[in-house]
Amino acid sequence: MLRNLSTKETYADLALIATAIVWGATFLPMATATQTNGVFTLLFWRFLIACFIMAFIAFKFDKKFDINSIKYGLILGVILFFGFASQTFAFKFAQSANVAFISGLNVVIVPFVVYAFFRERISIYAYIGVALGCIGLYFLSDPSVSFGKGEALSIVCAFAWAFHIVFTSFYAKKCELFTLLATQFGVIIVLSAIFAFAFEDGITPNLDYAFYKAMVISILFATIFGFIMQATMLKLTTPVKAALIFTLEPVSAGVLGYFAGGEMFGVWQILGALIILAGILISEIGTILQKNSCAKTQAVHV
Repeated sequence: MLRNLSTKETYADLALIATAIVWGATFLPMATATQTNGVFTLLFWRFLIACFIMAFIAFKFDKKFDINSIKYGLILGVILFFGFASQTFAFKFAQSANVAFISGLNVVIVPFVVYAFFRERISIYAYIGVALGCIGLYFLSDPSVSFGKGEALSIVCAFAWAFHIVFTSFYAKKCELFTLLATQFGVIIVLSAIFAFAFEDGITPNLDYAFYKAMVISILFATIFGFIMQATMLKLTTPVKAALIFTLEPVSAGVLGYFAGGEMFGVWQILGALIILAGILISEIGTILQKNSCAKTQAVHV
């Protein structure tokens, strides 16, 4: 039984690694699209189309209409939007390296959220992985020593991502998955429209090549595939390991930026990426060893 659970968790972690790579790969096309379109305009259209697709999937595959899916989706949608919005505005007031590093520190916050709300103990291997993930993020981002509005907003973003990971792990086990996701997307549509009219020129997009490219990639891969994978696999693995795995996002973004965008990816960034990978491996191997040890202990008692 434990071996089967361990195998499922390993497959879930591999799926989340693929999700993190996909999410990171969307950074470049989305960043390019923001040169001719407002961020909230992009978010509005991205999640509007994704919401229609997800609603159709929910109608086809969810077994019943579940009010909890709506309730939990509203909560997760607000949290997710605060993550997007705070990170977006952080880039206006701080260096991108600082924003990437601080928002990535959600990996440190997740264990405390897990313990505070669900009283789940975290293994020593997970803590080692988290520590290495933070060190890797530092080298990967190379942030400067400063603190202002942008850094404060990045902290808000880190908490938002942390809460979203933990609560998704909890809620996804208790309701209809696709309805939960469609509701989240609906919340982001409404809030993005409000922010677009408040801070941009409304929701009318500039229909250029960059917009279409960003929409196709972000809707099909980052939103539909990415969020389905996240919610599904968080049923099988821990929020702490998921947060650690998601530190691969900037690694994926950096590699794509280097090969496709002509961006720099130096020795320190490579070292940071390797340290992050080491942290994920230690957490993964440690979990397997721990479960094997529990299985042997149970066998002895039997």
